[in-house]
Amino acid sequence: MRRAPEEKQRDPERTKARILEAALREFAAKGFAGARVSEIAAGAGVNKQLISYYFGGKEGLYQALTGSWQREEGMFADPGATLAGLVAGYVRANSAHRDYGRLMVWQGLTDDGPPAPAMEEDFRREAEHLRRRQEAGELPADVDPPAVLLALFAMTAAGVSFPQLARAVTGLDPASPEFAAYYAEQVARLVGHLGDRPGAAAAEEG
Repeated sequence: MRRAPEEKQRDPERTKARILEAALREFAAKGFAGARVSEIAAGAGVNKQLISYYFGGKEGLYQALTGSWQREEGMFADPGATLAGLVAGYVRANSAHRDYGRLMVWQGLTDDGPPAPAMEEDFRREAEHLRRRQEAGELPADVDPPAVLLALFAMTAAGVSFPQLARAVTGLDPASPEFAAYYAEQVARLVGHLGDRPGAAAAEEG
């Protein structure tokens, strides 16, 4: 059995966390193809061999990051909230974890990165969840839930995907808490109107 380098054995979880933090910065800045394992290792203060030991290399590290976001998502995505409240939560989460959003943007722009079957399955579940919300009256009957899901993803990530546009039209720094609060409230109001229940969104957003 392989053993991690001796100097890192004492606190492997902390070491893995540092590697993941450095990897997130590198992938968010350069995408999967442009990211370099050597830069990740330098940013984490470890050697490249340790990254291979813990994650099996660049692809395993990328997969670990997508899994990390899914776990993070479970902490704020309350399935019991209204759709307006849920979408507002995603806006705040994207604002608080901008590097994860950049990771998704890079993946979309370059279509690179290893396949993520678990994430794709998660998206399909979310589309089905929207369909159930539609049946409950939170969405108009004449819209298709998968298309709505795409629109909601784009909407909640706008502050990360289009920071220059967000700054120009709102006058706020898209990385600021002020923008997150303002945009989450507005998105919640807009989504609340999809169910023809004006005013319900504002109560849920807070």
